[in-house]
Amino acid sequence: MRAVQTPPTGAASAVYLTLVIQVLSLGALVVFEQVRGRSLAGQIAALGGEARGSQAVVGAVTVFAVLMMLLVGTTVAAAIAYLTWLIRARQVNVPTAPAAPVLAAWLVPGVNLVAPFVLADEVWRGARPPFDRRGRWLGLLTAWWVSCLAAVFLVAARLLDTSVGELTGLGLTELAVTLLAAVLCAWTVRDITAIQRSLHDSPQVRRLPLARPRPARHAASDVAS
Repeated sequence: MRAVQTPPTGAASAVYLTLVIQVLSLGALVVFEQVRGRSLAGQIAALGGEARGSQAVVGAVTVFAVLMMLLVGTTVAAAIAYLTWLIRARQVNVPTAPAAPVLAAWLVPGVNLVAPFVLADEVWRGARPPFDRRGRWLGLLTAWWVSCLAAVFLVAARLLDTSVGELTGLGLTELAVTLLAAVLCAWTVRDITAIQRSLHDSPQVRRLPLARPRPARHAASDVAS
């Protein structure tokens, strides 16, 4: 028997919540782009540097700026929540596991194209899941990572596109792929957390109580006997 740390269920819930908010913020931006984006881009291009004319569109520009900041903020929040959960999930398997490899896997360019996939799989295997779930897990993990890379590529390509006539160019395709990536990400988090929680609640696992010091008089009587 061995004692295990408490699974990061709270951190997993934070991942779910931030992913939902991120998708909603992207959805709001896509709706704004579809409803007002093209006309606003045309108005801004027509106004040029005329300060007086710019007052006519200042409200719409403000809404667009707020939506962009909201998308960036929720994306950062989702990334922080996921990294926090992943660090804690690794430490459930190995209490001494450092946080540095997790941060490097996601933040180092080039490495972050492959390492997060490998790291998530390592955590899953370390949780000691049933052997017959391996194929299902690899299919889920692959689908999540491919959709994640596709979402990043599509959104980045749109935002970096300097074509005239659009604000961001974001549309339903980018929203659908991002939604798929978020759902699959939440699914992988739920899968690992559920396995760790199952192990934690198993009757074969006991949490050892802290040792209590014996009273001095009992220790003395033991020696005398």
